[in-house]
Amino acid sequence: MDAFRIQGGARLSGRIAIDGSKNASLPLMAAALLTDEPITLRRVPDLSDISSMIRLLGELGCHVEGKHGTVTITSMDPEKTHAHYDIVKTMRASICVLGPMLAKRKRAVVAMPGGCAFGARPVDLHLKGLEALGATIELKGGDIIATAQQLTGATIFLGGPFGSTVLGTANVMSAATLAKGTTTIESAACEPEIVDLANLLNSMGANIQGAGTPRLTIQGVDELRASDYTVMPDRIVAGTYAIASAITNGDVILDDFPYDCLLSLVELLQQIGVNVKRLHSEKHSRRCTVQITSERVLKPVMATTQPYPGFPTDLQAQLISLLCLAHGNSIITEKIYPERFMHVAELARMGAKLYRQGPTVMVQGVSKLIAAPVMASDLRGSACLVLAGLVAEGTTTVSRVYHLDRGYTRMEETLCALGAKIERFSLESAAAGISEQELVAQ
Repeated sequence: MDAFRIQGGARLSGRIAIDGSKNASLPLMAAALLTDEPITLRRVPDLSDISSMIRLLGELGCHVEGKHGTVTITSMDPEKTHAHYDIVKTMRASICVLGPMLAKRKRAVVAMPGGCAFGARPVDLHLKGLEALGATIELKGGDIIATAQQLTGATIFLGGPFGSTVLGTANVMSAATLAKGTTTIESAACEPEIVDLANLLNSMGANIQGAGTPRLTIQGVDELRASDYTVMPDRIVAGTYAIASAITNGDVILDDFPYDCLLSLVELLQQIGVNVKRLHSEKHSRRCTVQITSERVLKPVMATTQPYPGFPTDLQAQLISLLCLAHGNSIITEKIYPERFMHVAELARMGAKLYRQGPTVMVQGVSKLIAAPVMASDLRGSACLVLAGLVAEGTTTVSRVYHLDRGYTRMEETLCALGAKIERFSLESAAAGISEQELVAQ
């Protein structure tokens, strides 16, 4: 099992480009199941989740050329309709093959998905939407079995107790492209990744209107065709590296920064005392260049995670790491996944003063963080601990960094290119030479 060893205190500076979006790439890859013609995707990131999706598509009868960067997917064998648990358990986004496979192949068998363990994330809204299109759904042996000879357009409400469902919207929208008639999705997810998927589907010949708004209208078509499409930049990776610059009082230039998709973060950073300067005059852009610098004193804020365009839950942990060093008390409320606070206990090991009450955490700013052995528990919580390690006094060991590899392309190399002092090492091979405290953290 790999870990990071981080020597704190380095001020980040330099220039990097933001990779293509993981959360956009996975549904885009699944959309290749909707056609027999090749789908070429560009700027696909080099991540373990992407590798898992490639394995899954291969299991479903697709021929895949390329592992990242430029990836071409061609659906070859429509008889293969079972997404087995051994792959699905590693990645929650595996569920996004359900809608495309059902619509094109008339049958889909998908194991209940896995992913990060920070609370229940049921797929009932996915199934509700597909049933509204005429699918028959059965749960058997841990598998979702969906069948339909012909999906039919319908009006579907996809709102849930914590807002709209992103992957549920992707599944139902994808399936509806080949349904007979018109489908209207109310309370659809508005996330940029859904807009990216709608843009790809439209380039394949679909007829989708309203992407980026709570109401989607999909006019079904008989078939979809080949397409060549470039994946949007990863807004969560962009936000993470912006916070990395801020927490180290750095001076970092980020290319391919999806500014228009991160307005909620930009607003909060400016309140805290972080400068996000656009280096060109284009007014609206999903790809621009920004410079991230900080004021001498960081200010506390109140923030609540919300569905897009609100502040994203996937940046909550990273924001908390920054606010640990603010002068005053900040209040962070998690409205998407109320149990997503496993990083709080680990930050406390580094001297952070955090007080949790239900879905809310009060962050009492401290003058410094102290290095300690800590353990990553999920993807974004892992990034939070790495950011804390960048500024902690001493050497921090972060174990279980395989979580990071699901969403960040060789994060240690990227941060080292900006001046950080991080090395990846194997805990097993280093076990003889590490301290008792570090062994406890494994």
